[in-house]
Amino acid sequence: MVYYWLHLLYIFICSKLLWKEVDLTSKQTRKRRVGILDCDTFRYMSNAKYPYYMDFIRFEKMFRSKLFEHTVKKGMYAVLGSQKIIYKKPLRIWSTFTITLILEGWDDKWVYHSQVFEQKGLVCAIGYTKAAFWRGKKAQDIRIIIKKCGVTRSEMGAPKRILEIFKNDNNLLKGSSNILI
Repeated sequence: MVYYWLHLLYIFICSKLLWKEVDLTSKQTRKRRVGILDCDTFRYMSNAKYPYYMDFIRFEKMFRSKLFEHTVKKGMYAVLGSQKIIYKKPLRIWSTFTITLILEGWDDKWVYHSQVFEQKGLVCAIGYTKAAFWRGKKAQDIRIIIKKCGVTRSEMGAPKRILEIFKNDNNLLKGSSNILI
């Protein structure tokens, strides 16, 4: 966990001092290397590390765009509502890969992203996330936040294929109470 927080601090400092600002709606790609601490059994990246890299690129986007100023600095905090990862090909230790963050769309509450892990032109995994910003105990209207960040497009509905991924989340949560009995 220390590695996670140190890496987040590194991203924050570089975003403010070294890296230029990016557009909130643009694709963002970052090249990474699978390190020894990323692996289980010293061969392949652990499935637990994919969400770390997904967090890192989402936070980098937030810090490098105007999103940080219009959310965190105003008392809002990012909340991940759901995350799905599909693994296709393992990433070997010491190998490089890219992760690309793609804004898929938004509605009044949620913003939807795809995060594609690629190596040598092949997709190794894809993560999908649904995130919101909260203040107090209430989700904020993401459309207003996006507009304040300078995005001129007022609507960008997520594609049906993305919405389908998260469609049954609430039903799964409701059904989980039966599992606990």
